[in-house]
Amino acid sequence: MRYFLILLLLLTCSYAKEAKVEQLFSVQTVKVKEVSQAKNIKSFGFVKTDDSRVYDVSPRFDGFVEVLYADTMYQEVKKGELLAKVYSPEVLKAKDDYLNTLNFTSSHPNNVMLSSVQAKLSLLNIPDAEIDSIQKGKKNSNFTNIFSPVNGFIFKKELNNGSSFMTGKKVFEIVNLDKVWIEVKIHQDQLKNLNKVDNFTLTTSAYSRTFEAKKVQLYPKLDEKEEAFTLRLEVNNKEHLLMPGMYASVEMLSKQKSYLTLPATAVVRKNNKFYVFSVGEYEGEYAPTEVKVEVLNPDTYIIKNGLNAGDTVVNNALFMMDSDAQINSLY
Repeated sequence: MRYFLILLLLLTCSYAKEAKVEQLFSVQTVKVKEVSQAKNIKSFGFVKTDDSRVYDVSPRFDGFVEVLYADTMYQEVKKGELLAKVYSPEVLKAKDDYLNTLNFTSSHPNNVMLSSVQAKLSLLNIPDAEIDSIQKGKKNSNFTNIFSPVNGFIFKKELNNGSSFMTGKKVFEIVNLDKVWIEVKIHQDQLKNLNKVDNFTLTTSAYSRTFEAKKVQLYPKLDEKEEAFTLRLEVNNKEHLLMPGMYASVEMLSKQKSYLTLPATAVVRKNNKFYVFSVGEYEGEYAPTEVKVEVLNPDTYIIKNGLNAGDTVVNNALFMMDSDAQINSLY
Protein backbone atom coordinates (compact mmCIF):
# COMPACT_ATOMS: atom_id res chain seq x y z
CA MET A 1 0.00 0.00 0.00
CA ARG A 2 2.87 2.34 0.91
CA TYR A 3 4.55 1.78 -2.48
CA PHE A 4 1.28 2.45 -4.25
CA LEU A 5 0.95 5.90 -2.60
CA ILE A 6 4.55 6.80 -3.51
CA LEU A 7 3.94 5.78 -7.11
CA LEU A 8 0.72 7.81 -7.24
CA LEU A 9 2.55 10.89 -5.86
CA LEU A 10 5.31 10.59 -8.46
CA LEU A 11 2.79 10.31 -11.26
CA THR A 12 0.94 13.40 -9.97
CA CYS A 13 4.15 15.46 -9.77
CA SER A 14 5.14 14.35 -13.24
CA TYR A 15 1.73 15.39 -14.62
CA ALA A 16 1.99 18.79 -12.89
CA LYS A 17 5.42 19.43 -14.44
CA GLU A 18 4.16 18.54 -17.89
CA ALA A 19 1.14 20.87 -17.42
CA LYS A 20 3.43 23.73 -16.42
CA VAL A 21 5.56 23.24 -19.50
CA GLU A 22 2.45 23.37 -21.64
CA GLN A 23 1.47 26.65 -19.96
CA LEU A 24 4.86 28.13 -20.65
CA PHE A 25 4.57 27.22 -24.32
CA SER A 26 1.09 28.80 -24.44
CA VAL A 27 2.06 32.18 -23.00
CA GLN A 28 1.04 35.06 -25.27
CA THR A 29 2.31 38.60 -24.77
CA VAL A 30 1.13 42.07 -25.65
CA LYS A 31 2.78 45.49 -25.63
CA VAL A 32 1.53 48.57 -23.78
CA LYS A 33 0.08 50.86 -26.45
CA GLU A 34 -0.35 54.60 -26.49
CA VAL A 35 -3.70 55.51 -28.06
CA SER A 36 -5.72 58.67 -28.52
CA GLN A 37 -9.34 58.20 -27.69
CA ALA A 38 -12.29 60.16 -26.34
CA LYS A 39 -14.30 58.96 -23.38
CA ASN A 40 -17.99 58.79 -24.03
CA ILE A 41 -21.19 58.80 -22.04
CA LYS A 42 -24.30 57.35 -23.63
CA SER A 43 -27.77 58.26 -22.49
CA PHE A 44 -31.22 59.15 -23.79
CA GLY A 45 -33.46 62.19 -23.78
CA PHE A 46 -36.60 63.80 -25.13
CA VAL A 47 -37.09 66.82 -27.36
CA LYS A 48 -38.69 69.76 -25.52
CA THR A 49 -39.76 73.23 -26.59
CA ASP A 50 -37.37 76.04 -25.72
CA ASP A 51 -39.16 78.05 -23.00
CA SER A 52 -37.70 81.30 -24.32
CA ARG A 53 -39.30 80.62 -27.72
CA VAL A 54 -42.86 80.23 -26.47
CA TYR A 55 -45.00 83.32 -27.15
CA ASP A 56 -48.44 84.10 -25.74
CA VAL A 57 -50.81 86.30 -27.73
CA SER A 58 -52.96 88.07 -25.13
CA PRO A 59 -54.95 91.13 -26.30
CA ARG A 60 -54.95 94.14 -23.97
CA PHE A 61 -58.64 94.76 -24.61
CA ASP A 62 -62.00 92.98 -24.65
CA GLY A 63 -63.41 92.01 -28.00
CA PHE A 64 -65.17 89.68 -30.42
CA VAL A 65 -63.79 87.68 -33.32
CA GLU A 66 -65.04 88.88 -36.69
CA VAL A 67 -62.83 86.63 -38.86
CA LEU A 68 -60.46 83.94 -37.57
CA TYR A 69 -57.58 83.29 -39.97
CA ALA A 70 -55.45 81.08 -37.71
CA ASP A 71 -58.18 78.52 -37.26
CA THR A 72 -56.19 75.26 -37.02
CA MET A 73 -54.10 73.80 -34.21
CA TYR A 74 -50.40 73.37 -35.06
CA GLN A 75 -50.80 75.64 -38.07
CA GLU A 76 -47.50 77.21 -39.07
CA VAL A 77 -47.55 81.02 -39.09
CA LYS A 78 -45.02 83.71 -40.01
CA LYS A 79 -44.09 86.81 -38.07
CA GLY A 80 -46.59 89.56 -38.95
CA GLU A 81 -49.14 87.13 -40.36
CA LEU A 82 -52.78 88.06 -39.67
CA LEU A 83 -54.28 85.75 -37.04
CA ALA A 84 -57.70 87.35 -36.50
CA LYS A 85 -59.80 90.40 -37.30
CA VAL A 86 -61.67 91.52 -34.18
CA TYR A 87 -64.13 94.14 -33.00
CA SER A 88 -63.45 95.90 -29.69
CA PRO A 89 -65.59 98.80 -28.38
CA GLU A 90 -62.62 99.99 -26.29
CA VAL A 91 -60.26 100.07 -29.27
CA LEU A 92 -62.87 101.71 -31.49
CA LYS A 93 -63.34 104.50 -28.95
CA ALA A 94 -59.56 104.99 -28.65
CA LYS A 95 -59.24 105.21 -32.42
CA ASP A 96 -62.15 107.69 -32.60
CA ASP A 97 -60.45 109.83 -29.96
CA TYR A 98 -57.25 109.76 -31.97
CA LEU A 99 -59.03 110.73 -35.19
CA ASN A 100 -60.89 113.58 -33.48
CA THR A 101 -57.64 114.81 -31.91
CA LEU A 102 -55.93 114.73 -35.30
CA ASN A 103 -58.73 116.86 -36.79
CA PHE A 104 -58.66 119.28 -33.85
CA THR A 105 -54.89 119.72 -33.68
CA SER A 106 -54.68 120.35 -37.41
CA SER A 107 -56.08 123.83 -36.71
CA HIS A 108 -55.15 124.04 -33.01
CA PRO A 109 -51.68 122.50 -32.68
CA ASN A 110 -51.24 120.65 -29.39
CA ASN A 111 -48.50 118.06 -29.35
CA VAL A 112 -49.19 116.97 -25.76
CA MET A 113 -52.82 116.12 -26.52
CA LEU A 114 -51.86 114.25 -29.68
CA SER A 115 -49.09 112.29 -27.97
CA SER A 116 -51.50 111.28 -25.19
CA VAL A 117 -54.05 109.66 -27.51
CA GLN A 118 -51.29 108.03 -29.56
CA ALA A 119 -49.83 106.54 -26.38
CA LYS A 120 -53.21 105.08 -25.46
CA LEU A 121 -53.38 103.22 -28.77
CA SER A 122 -49.80 102.01 -28.38
CA LEU A 123 -50.51 100.74 -24.85
CA LEU A 124 -53.48 98.80 -26.21
CA ASN A 125 -50.93 97.20 -28.58
CA ILE A 126 -52.66 98.45 -31.70
CA PRO A 127 -50.34 97.83 -34.68
CA ASP A 128 -48.33 100.87 -35.84
CA ALA A 129 -49.57 100.34 -39.41
CA GLU A 130 -53.14 100.73 -38.19
CA ILE A 131 -52.32 103.96 -36.36
CA ASP A 132 -50.47 105.31 -39.41
CA SER A 133 -53.47 104.47 -41.61
CA ILE A 134 -55.74 106.63 -39.44
CA GLN A 135 -53.24 109.50 -39.53
CA LYS A 136 -52.81 109.37 -43.31
CA GLY A 137 -56.38 108.62 -44.37
CA LYS A 138 -58.13 110.64 -41.68
CA LYS A 139 -60.68 107.83 -41.38
CA ASN A 140 -61.32 104.98 -38.97
CA SER A 141 -62.17 101.27 -39.17
CA ASN A 142 -64.53 99.45 -36.83
CA PHE A 143 -62.15 96.50 -36.63
CA THR A 144 -58.62 95.88 -35.51
CA ASN A 145 -56.18 93.10 -36.32
CA ILE A 146 -54.16 90.63 -34.26
CA PHE A 147 -50.87 89.56 -35.86
CA SER A 148 -48.37 86.83 -35.06
CA PRO A 149 -45.38 88.19 -33.13
CA VAL A 150 -42.99 85.47 -34.42
CA ASN A 151 -42.50 82.60 -36.83
CA GLY A 152 -43.79 79.42 -35.28
CA PHE A 153 -46.53 76.88 -34.79
CA ILE A 154 -49.85 77.38 -33.00
CA PHE A 155 -49.70 75.06 -30.00
CA LYS A 156 -52.79 76.51 -28.28
CA LYS A 157 -55.85 78.18 -29.78
CA GLU A 158 -58.61 79.56 -27.57
CA LEU A 159 -60.69 81.27 -30.28
CA ASN A 160 -63.28 80.24 -32.83
CA ASN A 161 -65.21 82.32 -35.33
CA GLY A 162 -67.57 84.55 -33.34
CA SER A 163 -65.74 83.98 -30.02
CA SER A 164 -65.47 86.70 -27.42
CA PHE A 165 -62.37 87.28 -25.33
CA MET A 166 -61.39 89.31 -22.31
CA THR A 167 -58.50 91.60 -21.57
CA GLY A 168 -55.31 89.67 -20.84
CA LYS A 169 -56.70 86.27 -21.81
CA LYS A 170 -54.28 84.11 -23.82
CA VAL A 171 -55.90 83.48 -27.20
CA PHE A 172 -52.93 81.85 -28.96
CA GLU A 173 -49.70 80.16 -27.90
CA ILE A 174 -47.11 80.21 -30.67
CA VAL A 175 -43.94 78.12 -30.39
CA ASN A 176 -40.84 78.80 -32.45
CA LEU A 177 -38.99 75.52 -33.17
CA ASP A 178 -35.85 76.98 -34.78
CA LYS A 179 -34.07 75.82 -31.62
CA VAL A 180 -35.22 73.07 -29.28
CA TRP A 181 -34.06 71.54 -26.01
CA ILE A 182 -33.06 67.95 -25.37
CA GLU A 183 -33.49 66.92 -21.75
CA VAL A 184 -31.02 64.10 -21.07
CA LYS A 185 -30.88 61.78 -18.07
CA ILE A 186 -27.49 61.71 -16.31
CA HIS A 187 -26.84 59.21 -13.53
CA GLN A 188 -24.85 60.21 -10.47
CA ASP A 189 -21.80 58.14 -11.37
CA GLN A 190 -21.60 59.97 -14.73
CA LEU A 191 -21.38 63.45 -13.19
CA LYS A 192 -17.63 63.24 -12.57
CA ASN A 193 -16.99 62.96 -16.30
CA LEU A 194 -19.59 65.47 -17.44
CA ASN A 195 -17.31 68.52 -17.04
CA LYS A 196 -14.81 66.93 -19.43
CA VAL A 197 -17.42 66.50 -22.17
CA ASP A 198 -17.34 69.08 -24.96
CA ASN A 199 -19.11 67.29 -27.80
CA PHE A 200 -22.76 66.24 -27.79
CA THR A 201 -24.46 64.38 -30.64
CA LEU A 202 -27.88 62.82 -30.85
CA THR A 203 -29.76 60.50 -33.15
CA THR A 204 -33.39 59.52 -33.52
CA SER A 205 -35.06 56.56 -35.15
CA ALA A 206 -36.82 58.99 -37.52
CA TYR A 207 -33.67 60.07 -39.39
CA SER A 208 -30.36 58.55 -40.45
CA ARG A 209 -28.45 61.76 -39.70
CA THR A 210 -26.93 62.99 -36.44
CA PHE A 211 -27.56 66.35 -34.76
CA GLU A 212 -25.01 68.48 -32.94
CA ALA A 213 -26.03 69.86 -29.56
CA LYS A 214 -24.71 72.38 -27.03
CA LYS A 215 -24.75 71.99 -23.25
CA VAL A 216 -26.90 74.62 -21.56
CA GLN A 217 -27.67 73.62 -17.98
CA LEU A 218 -27.58 70.75 -15.48
CA TYR A 219 -30.77 70.96 -13.43
CA PRO A 220 -29.77 71.13 -9.73
CA LYS A 221 -32.27 68.50 -8.63
CA LEU A 222 -32.22 64.71 -8.63
CA ASP A 223 -35.18 62.86 -10.09
CA GLU A 224 -35.71 60.36 -7.28
CA LYS A 225 -37.84 58.00 -9.37
CA GLU A 226 -35.22 57.64 -12.08
CA GLU A 227 -32.24 58.28 -9.78
CA ALA A 228 -30.84 60.67 -12.36
CA PHE A 229 -30.21 64.34 -12.99
CA THR A 230 -31.50 66.16 -16.06
CA LEU A 231 -29.08 67.84 -18.46
CA ARG A 232 -30.47 70.38 -20.90
CA LEU A 233 -28.95 70.53 -24.37
CA GLU A 234 -29.78 73.00 -27.13
CA VAL A 235 -30.06 72.02 -30.80
CA ASN A 236 -30.38 74.20 -33.89
CA ASN A 237 -33.54 73.02 -35.64
CA LYS A 238 -34.07 75.34 -38.61
CA GLU A 239 -35.48 72.47 -40.69
CA HIS A 240 -37.97 71.64 -37.92
CA LEU A 241 -37.03 67.96 -38.06
CA LEU A 242 -37.02 67.57 -34.28
CA MET A 243 -40.47 67.83 -32.73
CA PRO A 244 -41.38 68.08 -29.04
CA GLY A 245 -41.81 64.66 -27.47
CA MET A 246 -39.42 62.79 -29.78
CA TYR A 247 -37.05 60.26 -28.18
CA ALA A 248 -33.34 60.74 -28.83
CA SER A 249 -30.20 58.70 -28.16
CA VAL A 250 -27.44 60.99 -26.93
CA GLU A 251 -23.67 60.46 -27.03
CA MET A 252 -21.40 62.76 -25.05
CA LEU A 253 -17.69 62.76 -25.96
CA SER A 254 -14.77 64.34 -24.15
CA LYS A 255 -11.74 65.77 -25.92
CA GLN A 256 -9.38 63.20 -27.35
CA LYS A 257 -6.63 62.31 -24.92
CA SER A 258 -3.57 60.05 -25.09
CA TYR A 259 -3.62 56.96 -22.89
CA LEU A 260 -1.38 53.98 -22.20
CA THR A 261 -3.62 50.97 -22.62
CA LEU A 262 -3.71 47.22 -22.23
CA PRO A 263 -6.43 44.69 -22.97
CA ALA A 264 -8.53 43.84 -19.92
CA THR A 265 -7.26 40.24 -20.20
CA ALA A 266 -3.71 41.40 -19.37
CA VAL A 267 -4.70 42.78 -15.95
CA VAL A 268 -5.74 40.87 -12.83
CA ARG A 269 -7.11 42.15 -9.55
CA LYS A 270 -6.09 40.79 -6.17
CA ASN A 271 -6.75 42.31 -2.73
CA ASN A 272 -8.08 45.49 -4.32
CA LYS A 273 -4.86 45.98 -6.30
CA PHE A 274 -4.19 45.45 -9.99
CA TYR A 275 -1.28 43.49 -11.46
CA VAL A 276 0.23 42.54 -14.79
CA PHE A 277 2.94 39.98 -15.53
CA SER A 278 5.90 41.76 -17.09
CA VAL A 279 8.24 39.86 -19.38
CA GLY A 280 11.62 39.53 -17.68
CA GLU A 281 15.17 39.77 -18.99
CA TYR A 282 15.46 36.03 -19.65
CA GLU A 283 13.21 33.84 -21.76
CA GLY A 284 10.35 32.36 -19.76
CA GLU A 285 10.79 34.87 -16.91
CA TYR A 286 7.64 36.75 -15.87
CA ALA A 287 7.35 39.06 -12.87
CA PRO A 288 4.13 40.41 -11.32
CA THR A 289 4.02 44.22 -11.50
CA GLU A 290 1.53 46.37 -9.64
CA VAL A 291 -0.20 48.99 -11.79
CA LYS A 292 -2.80 51.68 -11.35
CA VAL A 293 -5.59 51.43 -13.87
CA GLU A 294 -8.83 53.06 -14.99
CA VAL A 295 -11.53 51.57 -17.19
CA LEU A 296 -11.58 53.05 -20.69
CA ASN A 297 -14.20 50.64 -22.03
CA PRO A 298 -15.29 47.08 -21.15
CA ASP A 299 -12.37 45.58 -23.09
CA THR A 300 -9.58 48.03 -22.27
CA TYR A 301 -7.79 49.47 -19.24
CA ILE A 302 -5.96 52.79 -19.06
CA ILE A 303 -2.56 52.24 -17.41
CA LYS A 304 -2.02 55.26 -15.17
CA ASN A 305 1.15 54.12 -13.43
CA GLY A 306 3.63 51.23 -13.35
CA LEU A 307 4.37 50.72 -17.05
CA ASN A 308 5.66 52.61 -20.06
CA ALA A 309 4.68 52.54 -23.72
CA GLY A 310 6.23 49.50 -25.41
CA ASP A 311 6.59 47.38 -22.25
CA THR A 312 5.68 43.74 -22.84
CA VAL A 313 3.35 41.82 -20.54
CA VAL A 314 1.47 38.52 -20.58
CA ASN A 315 -1.79 38.92 -22.45
CA ASN A 316 -3.74 36.43 -20.33
CA ALA A 317 -2.85 37.35 -16.77
CA LEU A 318 -5.19 34.80 -15.20
CA PHE A 319 -3.14 32.14 -16.95
CA MET A 320 -0.19 33.04 -14.70
CA MET A 321 -2.02 32.85 -11.40
CA ASP A 322 -0.57 29.49 -10.30
CA SER A 323 -0.68 28.31 -6.71
CA ASP A 324 3.04 28.90 -5.98
CA ALA A 325 2.77 32.64 -6.73
CA GLN A 326 -0.29 32.99 -4.50
CA ILE A 327 1.24 31.02 -1.62
CA ASN A 328 4.41 33.09 -1.74
CA SER A 329 2.37 36.34 -1.91
CA LEU A 330 4.21 37.56 -4.98
CA TYR A 331 1.10 39.52 -5.99
